[in-house]
Amino acid sequence: MNFQFEDLYDRLERGLVDIGMPLQDSQLNRLLDYLALLGKWNKTYNLTAITDPQRMLYYHLLDSLVIHDRILPGQSALDVGSGAGLPGVPLAIALPGSKWTLLDCNGKKTRFLQQVLAVCALDNAVVVKSRVEDYHAAKPFDIIVSRAFTSLAKFADSVTHLCQAETLLLSMKTSLSNSEARELGDDRYLIQETELQVPGVIEKRSLVSLKIKAAAIAGKDN
Repeated sequence: MNFQFEDLYDRLERGLVDIGMPLQDSQLNRLLDYLALLGKWNKTYNLTAITDPQRMLYYHLLDSLVIHDRILPGQSALDVGSGAGLPGVPLAIALPGSKWTLLDCNGKKTRFLQQVLAVCALDNAVVVKSRVEDYHAAKPFDIIVSRAFTSLAKFADSVTHLCQAETLLLSMKTSLSNSEARELGDDRYLIQETELQVPGVIEKRSLVSLKIKAAAIAGKDN
């Protein structure tokens, strides 16, 4: 892939300012290293349908980083169905105080993610090859995030065993339909939808935040 590095650097820098997340030069360089690696491996592994570097910057990097303010320093986060590492890799680079687990059941994708961790020198992230239903962590996560993983109800059900009372579930979507909200039900979850503004992305973006109600956690433990 022929990267026009300076142009991408400037676009990324401006986009980060727009979302309220200015970063150090070293972090911008690592984000672009990741983007270059994604473009290189995509030729063989078919990791993303987007191949233009500028569109990848907006639709992958900035689209992932726009939720940065939901993750606090020191929190443990699980990226379910991480695929090419989105949103986990950009957020791990941008938020070095957080701890990330990148979970995917596809061996080709997890091999790519291992290479990303090595090239980008990410010491606050680990890669796990597993189906989410089969994965058991040493302790519950603070944040569990999905991006175009599955329906909201299936996502929530699949990670219940990885949650504790304060776990926040974040699902990055185009929007939350009424039928999807009904399928999820409000008897188990507190639901909040926030519209996201992503620089360079014209399509609608939405973040659905879920918190399991205490009664649902108690029922799981009984």
